[in-house]
Amino acid sequence: MSEQFDHEKLDVYQLELEFLRWATVLLDELTGTGKRLGEILDQLDRASLSILLNTAEGNGKRQRRIRARFFDDSRGSATECAACLDGLVAKRACTSERIVAGKQYLVRIVSMLSKLVARFESSEALREDAPEYHARLTASSEEENEGDDEDDRVRRP
Repeated sequence: MSEQFDHEKLDVYQLELEFLRWATVLLDELTGTGKRLGEILDQLDRASLSILLNTAEGNGKRQRRIRARFFDDSRGSATECAACLDGLVAKRACTSERIVAGKQYLVRIVSMLSKLVARFESSEALREDAPEYHARLTASSEEENEGDDEDDRVRRP
């Protein structure tokens, strides 16, 4: 495939796709087990997709703060997925060992998204230092400014 969207070039986006594939297999395994897992499986399904969608949409935004907000939302969905996995273990739907790979994906995703948030949240990331200007006052401008000091002073009775 020669043409790609910008978000498809992001390493974090590709990792999110891998996690989504992994989570889909887990969801398929646990669906229909007869245990009361509907809410947690639905939440895991929606949050795992939300990671991907927010990253793609955020990468398409031009304003830095908005971009950072979408990456932050994506990061929030990733931590939500981690909590869902913990919930599945707590409900004895699967073992801790079964979710290790998913948690490893999520730790890497959260780390990468945190760096993107920091990069785009910072207002100084692309700004150069302000140049120092040294203005020389001419004799005529000094005379014009002499009276200004008196007017700016606070007069006390």
